[in-house]
Amino acid sequence: MKEIKKVIHNKKSILIISAHPDDETIGCGGTIAKHISEGDLVYALSFTDGVGSRGNVPDYESAAITRENASDAAADILGFYWVSKGNFPDNMLDTIPLLDLAKHIEKVKMEVNPDIIYTHSSADLNIDHRRVHEASLIAFRAQPSETWQEIRAYEVASSTEWGIRPFSPNLFVKIDDFIDKKKEALICYLAEMRDMPHPRSVASIESINRVRGSQAGFHYSEAFEVVKSRSL
Repeated sequence: MKEIKKVIHNKKSILIISAHPDDETIGCGGTIAKHISEGDLVYALSFTDGVGSRGNVPDYESAAITRENASDAAADILGFYWVSKGNFPDNMLDTIPLLDLAKHIEKVKMEVNPDIIYTHSSADLNIDHRRVHEASLIAFRAQPSETWQEIRAYEVASSTEWGIRPFSPNLFVKIDDFIDKKKEALICYLAEMRDMPHPRSVASIESINRVRGSQAGFHYSEAFEVVKSRSL
């Protein structure tokens, strides 16, 4: 785990939990940029390299390095800090004990003491996403010593819309001023982006954010399911 730089501030500490590098940008890249603009500290962790399950990748090591570099570039653009990148098996988190996944989160939790947590939705088709959602709830189960305020679940294009249940957002974050920065970060993950009309194209993701915006009276928005909210 990388050493956390201790910074004294009166803003919020934000933790983004993603199964794979790119989920964080697809699901809440605009919101991350907004937090940063408000002076919040944003940290992120991932579980897999995002390419290990692809049997058709001719050069796995090269693909993994490309994804690693893309995630660092996206973090630089949006302004967040990667705390930990796990080496769990890609698209096989259902083979790992849930407690081990939760402990991966808890190690970071103790370092950053987040006020707001963003994680995957339980609605997602992708098994890694659903396991990360479960692990997040275990790591942040309510106890008297807990100081976090809210857990929010984000949607990931090409996974959430194919999910086992409908994604039902009840929080819409205005990202009118940050959609261009999100698109710039998405382009870092060009190897993961697809051409239209694939839902994981930059244009399609922008369209999703436009639709979510119209649902809340904004030009652009990212939508979340508030899993649990606590007033301290």
